[in-house]
This record gives sequence, C-alpha cells and structure tokens, in this order.
Amino acid sequence: MPRPAAKRQRRERGSISVEEILTGAFEVAAEVSIDNLSMPQLAKHLDVGVTSIYWYFRRKDDLLDAMTNRALDDYDFTAPSIDAGNWRESLRHHARMMRKTFRANPILCDLILIRGSYGRAAVQGAIQKLEPPVAALVRAGLSSEDAFDTYSAIATHVRGTVIMEHLQDKMPGIAPRQDGERNLIDAAATPHIAEATGRGHRMGVADDINFEYVLECILAHAESLAHRDI
Repeated sequence: MPRPAAKRQRRERGSISVEEILTGAFEVAAEVSIDNLSMPQLAKHLDVGVTSIYWYFRRKDDLLDAMTNRALDDYDFTAPSIDAGNWRESLRHHARMMRKTFRANPILCDLILIRGSYGRAAVQGAIQKLEPPVAALVRAGLSSEDAFDTYSAIATHVRGTVIMEHLQDKMPGIAPRQDGERNLIDAAATPHIAEATGRGHRMGVADDINFEYVLECILAHAESLAHRDI
C-alpha cells in the first residue's frame, strides 16, 4: 500500500521579503489580472500563510500601491528618446511606443494609468523621468510652457486611448456592436458618415485611426508654436 505523501510545510512568517511578495504579486496578476488578484491566491503562489502577506500589507490596496510604485520605478518614461533635431518624427514614435507598451501590458495599464495612486518618492522619480522629453522639445524651439503642454497632451492622449481600449477589451461584445451599427447607417441621409464608416472609420471608439488623427493634430499645433517662437 503506497504511503501518503508528506504534507508540504509552508514557509515561516518572516522568511519572505517585501520584494518577494511584490514579485509574486506581479506573477499572479499576470495570470488572473489586477482586479482578480487576492491575498489568498498570492499566499498560495508564494507557499506561505496568508498572514505572512498581511504582516507587510494590511489591505490589498496597500499591496497595489507598492506594486504601482515598483512599476513606476521600472517603467522608462524617456524611451524612446526624443531627438530635438527631428522632434516631430521622434515624438510621434515616442507616443506610439508608449501606447504599444501599455497595450501589451494590462498590469502596467491598470497600475499606472487607471489606479493613479502613487507614493511621494515614486511621483518625484516619475517627474524626473519626464524632464528629458520636455527638455528636448525646448531645444527644438518650444518655450518651456509649450513644451510641457505638448508632452502633457501627448501623455494624456496616450493614457485616454489606452484606458478606453483596455475597457473595450473587457467588453467583448463591442466589436460586433460596432459592426452592427454600420448596418444602421442610412447612406442616403448621411452620405459622408456612410463613406467614412465604410472605409473603417469609427466614431467614439479607441482605435488606430482615431489615435493617429489626434496625435497628428497635437504635433501640428506644436509645430505652429515652435515657428511662432522663432
């Protein structure tokens, strides 16, 4: 008769560090999402009692705050860098890459873009990371105020569209609804709208076409400001 397997011993309280807990939290969140991350799941993943987690983080919000601070520390706000000599093209590429990074990482999107709960040190670090792109725009000919506003507009545009796309991904029925809306358009009554939607344009939806349109508007306005300041 086979002998019963020995019961696995959990790690003792104090044998795990905050960094290990945070690393484990990111691993679990990657599997179940930030919304579904729970302390018991994390404890099981780390092979510790749940009280070992609560020893460091009394609430899930405390854990998420620490995860957000780590994400802000790790996320490089300056990549790809902005070239003052070719600022419009490099800023366009910078915006596209920011969007691509957040779209590819729902955890980063949830923590940095949606929660927006940062510690003082993390905020100060993030502000310092924002100085290089703003400085590049100043070297390109914009005033400090216009450079700040331009980069802020780019960042806000990226943030807004990524969050909308993130919410759309959580609503799988939105694509069929959009396809169905095209069938409701009366080409005789609204010929221009019919023509645009027939070519894949959609109103009020975060997609590549709408993202690029607003991005180009921001870049064009920034260029007009640079010429004005010459």
